[in-house]
Amino acid sequence: MAKTAKTKLKTAAPTLLPRSKVPQQDQWDLTPLFPTDAAWEKEFSWWESEIPGYAKFKGTLASGPDAIAAALRFDADLERRVEKLGNYASLRATGDNAEPAAQRMKGRFSLLAAKHNEAASFRRPELLAIPESKMNKFVKSPALAPWKLALERIVRYRPHTLTPHEEKLLAMSSNMAGGPSSIFRQLNDTDLSWPKVKDEEGREVELGHSVYSRLLHGRKRSVRKAAFHAYYTEYQAHQHTLAASYNAAVQGDVFYAKARNYPTARDVSLFADNVPAAVYDSLIAAVHKHLPTNHRYLALRKKALKLDAVHMYDVYAPMVAGVKTHHTWDQAAHLVADALAPLGTQYTTALREGLTTARWCDRYPNKNKSSGAFSSGGFDGPPYIMMNYQPEVLDHTFTLAHEAGHSMHTWLSARNQPYQYYGYTIFVAEVASTFNEQLLLKHLLERAKTKREKAHLINHAIDEIRNTIVRQTMFAEFEKISHELVERGEPLTADVLRGEYRKLLELYFGAAGTKPGKVSRFVIDPELELEGMRIPHFYHSFYVYKYATGLSAAIALSERVLNGGEAELQDYLNFLKGGCSQWPLDLLRNAGVDLEKPAPVETALTRYAELVDQLEELL
Repeated sequence: MAKTAKTKLKTAAPTLLPRSKVPQQDQWDLTPLFPTDAAWEKEFSWWESEIPGYAKFKGTLASGPDAIAAALRFDADLERRVEKLGNYASLRATGDNAEPAAQRMKGRFSLLAAKHNEAASFRRPELLAIPESKMNKFVKSPALAPWKLALERIVRYRPHTLTPHEEKLLAMSSNMAGGPSSIFRQLNDTDLSWPKVKDEEGREVELGHSVYSRLLHGRKRSVRKAAFHAYYTEYQAHQHTLAASYNAAVQGDVFYAKARNYPTARDVSLFADNVPAAVYDSLIAAVHKHLPTNHRYLALRKKALKLDAVHMYDVYAPMVAGVKTHHTWDQAAHLVADALAPLGTQYTTALREGLTTARWCDRYPNKNKSSGAFSSGGFDGPPYIMMNYQPEVLDHTFTLAHEAGHSMHTWLSARNQPYQYYGYTIFVAEVASTFNEQLLLKHLLERAKTKREKAHLINHAIDEIRNTIVRQTMFAEFEKISHELVERGEPLTADVLRGEYRKLLELYFGAAGTKPGKVSRFVIDPELELEGMRIPHFYHSFYVYKYATGLSAAIALSERVLNGGEAELQDYLNFLKGGCSQWPLDLLRNAGVDLEKPAPVETALTRYAELVDQLEELL
C-alpha cells in the first residue's frame, strides 16, 4: 500500500466577532440596571426633570442643620439613581465603541451630567461660606449625624473652593475637560488600524490590544518581535496626536490645580485621599533603592531564555519551557473562587455565582470592544467585570481574580454602608484586588506538581511585583515629571515625552551605563519610547502609584490573614465593608498595615529579591 504524506493543517485564524454575534452567556447582563434602552430613556427624562430641583435649596444652607440635611438627602437620592444611568450607558458603550446608539447614550449622559453639576455647584461654596464656629454647632445636630464625615470632608476644601460664580464656570467646563481622554480613547480603541501578523501557529491574526498581549506571552521570539514592532508602528504614525492629547490632559490638570489654589497638580490627587506627599516620594525612593533586584531579574531572564539581550518583547515570555496553562472561563471562575476560600463562604458563594450564572462579566474580546479589564460596580445592580479573556494566558486568570477583588469590595461596601459612604477610593481598591491575586498564587503553588510548575508560578509572582510595584512606580515618576514640566511652562511635545520616558527606561531596566563593546542586558528599541503616550491610566492623573502601594499593602495583609485567625480575617473583611467611612490610610491601619511607614513597601521589595533567589535556584 502506498504511503501518503501527512500535511499539518493550520487551524483557522481567530477573528473578532461583532458584538451582535457574541453569545448572550458571554456578555454581562445589564437588565438589573435597566431592562431595556427604553427604560433607560424614561429614567433619563426623569433625571432631566429633577435637576431644576436643586434651585429650591440654593441660598438656604446657612439657615440651619435641617436645611442642610434636606439638601444632602435630595442630592444623595438623585445621585443614586443617576449612578445607575451612568453605569448602564458606560457599559453599553464599552462593549462596542463603534455602536452609534451606545455612544450617543454615553455622550448624552455626559452632557446632562455637566448640567447636573452646574445646577448643584452652589452647595460647596454655600457650606463653606458658613462661619466655622457656626458650622461646628450645626454638625452636632442629630439631623446631620448621617452626614458628619461628609461635611467634614467638604469643610477641609475651604482653601480650594471658589466663589459661587467661579464654581459654576468650573462645573460648566467639566465636559470640555474630558475631551483629551475621549480623543485618546476613540483613537486607541476604535480608529487605530491594526495590521495582521502571524501567531505561533503561523495563522494570520488581526493584532489589536488583546491579541498583542497574548502574543507577547508566547515563547516564539520571532512572533513576539514582529508583534511588538507592528503594534508600535501604529503608535508611531500617530505620535504627535497622542502627544497633543496627553499634553492637553496635563495642561487641564495644571489649570484646575492653579484655579483651586493647590501648589501642584499632584497635590490635588493626594489631597482627595488625605495622603501626604511623602508616601508618593518615599515609594519612588524605595523602588530606586531596590532597582538592582530588577536588573538582576532581567539578567536571569536573559540567561534562562538564552538571549543576547532582553528587549521589551521578551519580558512577558514564560521563562520555563513546557509548562502550558489553559483555563476555560468556567475553570478560571471556579479556580478563583476556590482560592479565595479563606475569606469565607459568603464571599465565595456570591462571587462564584457572579462569575458564572449571574453574568456579572463580559468575558471575551469582540470587535470594537474596549481594551483591558475593569470592574464597574454601583450601589444598585451587580458589580460588573469587563474582561478580554484569553484561556491560554495565565495572567488573565490572575486578572480575573484581581477584578473580582474590586467587585466584591463594592458588593460588601454597598451592603454595609449608606450610599454616601459606600464608594471607596482607588487607593484602597488596589489592595482588595491584589490581595486576591496573592491568595490565588498561594493556591496554585500548593497544587503545583512539578519543580517546573513551581518555577513558572514563582516567575509569575516576580512579574506581578515587577509590573505592579516597579513598573507602576516608573509610570508614577513619569506622571510627576510630565506635570512638573508643564508647571514650569514647558509643552509636552512628542520629542519631550519620548526623551523623558527613555531616561526612565534606562534607569528602571538597567540599560544606562553600558560599557563600550558590551551588550546591555536590556535594549531599548526606539519605539518603546512611545509607551508613555499609550497608557490609558495617565488620563486619570496620579492614579498609578496606588497600584504599587496597594500591592505592598496586599502582600502584608494576605500574610496577616493566612497566618492569623478569626480576628485578622474580620479586620480584613471590615476593611472591605468600610467603603469610604474613614480615610484610606486609617482603613488600612485598622486592617493591620500602615502605609505612612516604609515597612510595607520595603517588605514587598525584599520579597521580590527572595523570589528572584528562589527562581534562580529552581532554574
